[in-house]
Amino acid sequence: MISTAMPVIAWAESPLQLVGVAEWASAHGRRVPIAGRLTPQMGQTADELIARGASFGPCESYLGIPWSLLARHRHWLVGDGFSGQFRLAASILRPRRITFLDDGANTLAFADALTGRRPYARPGVPERGLTKAAAPFALEQILGRSLAGQVEFFTAFELGAARSSALGDLGSRIERHRFEWTRRTARSFTTKTDGRVMLGSARPVDGRMSMPSYLDWVEGEAGRAPLTYLPHRREPRAQTEAVAGIPGVVLSKLALPAELLLAGAAEPLEIITLPSSTTTTLPLVLRGTGSVIRSGRSKIAIDGRSLKK
Repeated sequence: MISTAMPVIAWAESPLQLVGVAEWASAHGRRVPIAGRLTPQMGQTADELIARGASFGPCESYLGIPWSLLARHRHWLVGDGFSGQFRLAASILRPRRITFLDDGANTLAFADALTGRRPYARPGVPERGLTKAAAPFALEQILGRSLAGQVEFFTAFELGAARSSALGDLGSRIERHRFEWTRRTARSFTTKTDGRVMLGSARPVDGRMSMPSYLDWVEGEAGRAPLTYLPHRREPRAQTEAVAGIPGVVLSKLALPAELLLAGAAEPLEIITLPSSTTTTLPLVLRGTGSVIRSGRSKIAIDGRSLKK
């Protein structure tokens, strides 16, 4: 069981991680202070969560590693187990307990790294410097805490029997959530595009897709019928402006995670997205709404079935 006496701090670096903190705080009846990365969307997301009643303590923005906050709190809620800053802080400060929140699909890769099924390195990203040097020390710290029963995964992802068993052998605990708090506190969400919603992507920024190909994808979908476009938090302004100029696109000004916005869907939605972790999270958020998600060649009904087009 998680000790309620151990001081807890959430070290959140993305808006979705903040949502995970709100879910954890609700599930455990704890008031959680936040050390949040200093970005505009982080601030807007924190304000929205607090307005909905999230059980947050003081929220402090930071650049780099929040050393003093981490040192005063021995139980860390962490969103990115691959982070070089987390590795360095964990190696030096040696937290007594660590709860890993979701960081998109990297949640699965991180679980595999702990169990030795893959290297302890962020998938597809070359590592160097302190990030690479701190890796073995951080891994030793995490595994030591796990064997002492002091590591948990608080996740919306189904980790699978083999992965869950391997984590259990290490002493790690897995707790699933299904965005219960997010759904319970949701604000109504409607569109002017008959429920057609496109999720923006940072693939062009990451070099995984050319900008012309991306804009062709948006234009093709908008040509079928108007759609509401939710920008990705890492989309540059030039990309968003190019998308906004495409006929049939209604650009949303709400800079919040899709999970937070769409939980209050007041109509069945057709979600259009490139492959991403939202195909796992949004079915949980939107269950019971009659919505569907189209990703690539698959159509995913909210009841979990995957149907070919």
